Amino acid sequence: MGDRNTILMESIKRLLRRNAVPHLRKIVAKTHAADLSRIFNSLSLTEQLKLFSLIQDIEQKGILFSELEEDTLLPFVEALKIEDVVAIFEDMPTDDVADIIGKLPEETSDAILRKMRTEGSEEIEGLLRYEDDTAGGIMVPDFIALSEDVTAGEAIKSLQKEHQDVEMPFYLYVINEYGNLVGVSSLRQLVVVLPETPLKDFMVTDVFSVKTDMDQEEVAKIVARYDILAVPVVDETNKLVGIVTVDDVIDIFRREATEDILKMAGVGEDFVETKSVIKSTRIRLPWLFASCLGGIVAFFVIGYFEESLRKLTYLAAFIPVIMGMGGNIGTQSSTIVVRGLATGRIDTGELWPVVFKELSIGLILGLVYGLLIGFVAQLKYSTIMLAIAVASSVICSMSVAALVGSLVPMLFAKIEIDPAVATGPFVTTAIDIISVFFYFAIATSLLGI
Repeated sequence: MGDRNTILMESIKRLLRRNAVPHLRKIVAKTHAADLSRIFNSLSLTEQLKLFSLIQDIEQKGILFSELEEDTLLPFVEALKIEDVVAIFEDMPTDDVADIIGKLPEETSDAILRKMRTEGSEEIEGLLRYEDDTAGGIMVPDFIALSEDVTAGEAIKSLQKEHQDVEMPFYLYVINEYGNLVGVSSLRQLVVVLPETPLKDFMVTDVFSVKTDMDQEEVAKIVARYDILAVPVVDETNKLVGIVTVDDVIDIFRREATEDILKMAGVGEDFVETKSVIKSTRIRLPWLFASCLGGIVAFFVIGYFEESLRKLTYLAAFIPVIMGMGGNIGTQSSTIVVRGLATGRIDTGELWPVVFKELSIGLILGLVYGLLIGFVAQLKYSTIMLAIAVASSVICSMSVAALVGSLVPMLFAKIEIDPAVATGPFVTTAIDIISVFFYFAIATSLLGI
């Protein structure tokens, strides 16, 4: 796929330079909008508009809008005519339209909503009332909901006549006279019962539902845990107001995983590939400040033991390996814990069992590598006390690193701070300082300097 996309991108760029419109039109007609979105990110705005004008299918235009990165989409939408944007939005799922409009400048979004049909704009404005990262913000307000007294035969006729354009037709939701969610039926259940059977006789009453203010990540976990294609969204009175579909859940997992990885690497929480050099530098600058401060503290720690280094210069040879081993296992532990918290496999109520497990692993690995590195020190310098000092330092460094790497994210999660921010510069910097201190404290004590 990577080679195919590269060839496609180079071909389109070459044809754009030559203004070979007939060839471009053929390529665009045969290329999925999701693939075109990748190419758009590397084109100038003028080239994007030219390529976009060659897309004939309005549905493909809508898919392209949904797939474009925010930094590419917003200036592109503002460069189009309002009438063209409205025509595309009216053909797109309402939740996707609300997501895009919510990111546009207020003047542009107001102009678009005024132009849209009344019913469509009301639905979108309703979705805009909710926060972007909540169930209400990502839900689809188009769903199949029928009264519990409706028969299976009547339900099938209703699907054929009134619900042909519903995005996710796999579930039929059952509501009472007040619009409250009381049950759900799959299409398979609907067609295997007798036509005169009312929905209340075969519907499933134990329905998994979410509130409009639930965080989107929690919604995604529910869909993934129970292997359902959509989850109904209800308001505070249990009235059915929308559904969150599995395609949105996939996007949520992708965004959340990307965000966590970027945070853990200390480069913010948004993609930086498409940003300018200045903007990318500004994003990463504050995250590296923790590393800078940690380095200064480590400098003072080493400076405190300067006399010991002057007497035994070979002590400096083992600083990188001790800091490196501690940093690596600390990063491993924090990554495992952060990912476990994100996927729901680890709960904050399991704090001490998780921390004890990682500490035990750190201790065992510390013993293995401590003995190995201590053996190398003995071979090189033939000083048994140095070998013991190095081995002990590695054991302490790796054990404490595993402890810190698992404990800090768990504590952050307990006080409802995103645990991903505890990794990267924060954990590794703290471990570097601790490793250096332990090494020199143990070495000066055992070697009598």
